[in-house]
Amino acid sequence: MMQPTLDQARTIVRDTLAKGHSEGFKPLSVVVLDAGGHVIAFEREDGAAPGRFGIAHGKAYGAVMLGLPGTAQMARAENQAYFMAAINGVYGGKVVPVPGGILLRAAEDGPVIGAVGVTGDTSDNDVVAGLAGIAAAGLIGQA
Repeated sequence: MMQPTLDQARTIVRDTLAKGHSEGFKPLSVVVLDAGGHVIAFEREDGAAPGRFGIAHGKAYGAVMLGLPGTAQMARAENQAYFMAAINGVYGGKVVPVPGGILLRAAEDGPVIGAVGVTGDTSDNDVVAGLAGIAAAGLIGQA
């Protein structure tokens, strides 16, 4: 199975942060995971809260483990809170079901190869920045 390369992960992180800067977003934190939920790359900008790794990781981890981007997870949590509570129990409380967890694919109709988690600004702005970083790496993001 293909997974994001280290160079692609670094591009995602760099260009996500650059998009945040160009848009005037608050300091961001970005994590890139492979399809097994393992960290490939992470950065937390100066000024970002120290707990941001856990949030970024939880957004990405939920996306890749469930095969659902953060927006779909949030809708599920709103409609079936018991389901997401059970899922979080299964995954040891590691799932953060909000926008900013973005699935990665190498092709539009290809399999999920990983996920990106972005946090620091509003969830919608986190998605905007993350999708820019993913596009810069030549990958497809599903938010």
